[in-house]
Amino acid sequence: MGAVGLQTHIWANNTRSLLLLAAFPVLMIFIIYGLQLVLMGFGFLPGTGRGLGDDMALAASWLGGTIPLAFVVAGIWFAISYFGSQAMIDMMTGARKVERKSEPDLYNLLENLAISRGLRTPTLRIIDNDSLNAFATGLHEGQYSITVTRGLVAALTRDELEAVLAHELTHVINKDVRTMVIASIFAGIISVIAELVFRGLIYSRGGGKRDNKNAMPLILIGLAFAAVGFALAIVIRMMLSRTREFVADAGAVELTKNPDAMISALRKVEGRSSLKGPDEVQQLFLDNQPDGVGLEGLFASHPPIQKRIDALVKFGGGIDPGVWSGGAERPADSYSTSTSTPVAG
Repeated sequence: MGAVGLQTHIWANNTRSLLLLAAFPVLMIFIIYGLQLVLMGFGFLPGTGRGLGDDMALAASWLGGTIPLAFVVAGIWFAISYFGSQAMIDMMTGARKVERKSEPDLYNLLENLAISRGLRTPTLRIIDNDSLNAFATGLHEGQYSITVTRGLVAALTRDELEAVLAHELTHVINKDVRTMVIASIFAGIISVIAELVFRGLIYSRGGGKRDNKNAMPLILIGLAFAAVGFALAIVIRMMLSRTREFVADAGAVELTKNPDAMISALRKVEGRSSLKGPDEVQQLFLDNQPDGVGLEGLFASHPPIQKRIDALVKFGGGIDPGVWSGGAERPADSYSTSTSTPVAG
């Protein structure tokens, strides 16, 4: 970050995001083709009665009709999600809107940060939950919102809470929020298409005419196409989320000029960030670590806390309160924000 500047990383992230988002329609075609092969194998769609290659070619020829239909359905879903995304997120997480009157200290912190960048203050929301987490949502100016948990407000000092709000505001400034919401909508569309078809197959109880000699190869090839497309959609969404957390951490330091506060906030959040919500929403969280390790960690939507702290120490000049020369935990009185007090909630 220090060598080329934060703005260069933001531009690189946005360019990469556009390319990754462009891959979602391609993956949808991939999945639709696979599902057509599966339906043909189960006898719900007619085959050629000839070789496997002919059946696959026939399924490909149908894409001219099924793809426009799928994109019409996707467009309707996108419109519903675009205008109703915040209401759905609030319902799924239990977030509620708060005003300056009920949360003056918290609101003032967010407002001051927004004013420092000439932005309209995002709507402030709180989740009455003991976990330590936060996230930003919204698709355009006037719709942006920053949500924090009650546990976060109670556990963090004023400086630490300001750093977290700056982190989330950076997601807004860099348009990360819009990118992630759109990616979640695309991924949701793909999930719904796949789930509807597979549920239909389950409830149909094999009602198709299974007289196609290529049935089993068609089903296996189709499932492979659909599975690869679905898995890549998940991976792309996670790649979008992972690459942005480092830049948002750096943006928080740029806004607050206090790397130690961001580091100590992450240390407090570590292991205490568990917050229920659908996968699409968890991608937006300040931290979202899997419960397990190993293979499960490969599919984590966020980089490990330690890697984020290492980056802040290396590039931001911060001090990690969890690291001490003797290898033991750093004494409490050496925390850079130890003189601050938690924000009243």
